[in-house]
Amino acid sequence: MRLGVLDIGSNTGHLLVVDARGGAAPMPASSYKEPLRLAEHLDDDGAVSQAGIEALTAFVANALALAEDKGCEDIYAFATSAVRDASNADDVLARVRQETGADLRVLSGEDEARLTFLAVRRWFGWSSGRLGVFDIGGGSLEIAAGDAEAPDVAWSLPLGAGRLARSYFRDGRPDDERLRELRRTIRADIARDAGSLLRGGPLDHAVATSKTFRSLSRITGAAPSSEGLFVRRSLSAVELDRWLPKLLEMSAEEIAALPGVSPDRAHQVVAGAYVASAVLDIFDLEALEICPWALREGIILERLDKLSVLD
Repeated sequence: MRLGVLDIGSNTGHLLVVDARGGAAPMPASSYKEPLRLAEHLDDDGAVSQAGIEALTAFVANALALAEDKGCEDIYAFATSAVRDASNADDVLARVRQETGADLRVLSGEDEARLTFLAVRRWFGWSSGRLGVFDIGGGSLEIAAGDAEAPDVAWSLPLGAGRLARSYFRDGRPDDERLRELRRTIRADIARDAGSLLRGGPLDHAVATSKTFRSLSRITGAAPSSEGLFVRRSLSAVELDRWLPKLLEMSAEEIAALPGVSPDRAHQVVAGAYVASAVLDIFDLEALEICPWALREGIILERLDKLSVLD
């Protein structure tokens, strides 16, 4: 069957159309995305701005039309932290429903972590043993770990690259005191609940997923996407520590010229690098392997699992 997954993230709106059947990997058939930057369209009261709502509504309408053109039998539409945390979330969802007919499901942070973990587990399989998964989005950082397909622990923190860029890098590089504050805040927030993962025992396989980690791995020397999904890619703690001071001295335009960085996310790379560095350090990891599957694939896999039970 042909399924559409409409993902309203904190950075990007993305429609992924896949051909899917039980027991097989979902096969991408079409993709449409736009840089919405909802995490940066929040006013001082935490509400999504009118411009942000209009951009979101237009994107959803276009995505639904494309999904219909591509023959999708079912469309699963969801939103993550930017909408979830917005003070006017109900108004945003009502406007989208009124203008497009789409009912966006707002995922909790724990569900984001759980579904991303499912996708990573299916990609790497049981040979990964105790698996740890880390995902830096635009609005939040998701962490999950476990031995099964459902994680033992899963939680979400407001440490997304877009959110931090808006708070600390809006006017360019912050001074040294603000950078120390950023570093302290990130590390204290992650360390607060780190014990819930560490008490489960050492990780056999530590994995990172989504755009921020992929960009950082590419900057630090990982293979380009042109070499295919099955090339092993990783983000080394040593290489990231070597690159972070250099990234701090670069302009957004210079960062955008680096391999693996899209121009619309260049201003978030340094904030994301601080989060990634903290993850590697606090969980005492030498490297994180990059997984090409993430939340959207987790949504699809769970949907297929449910359909298989009904059959």
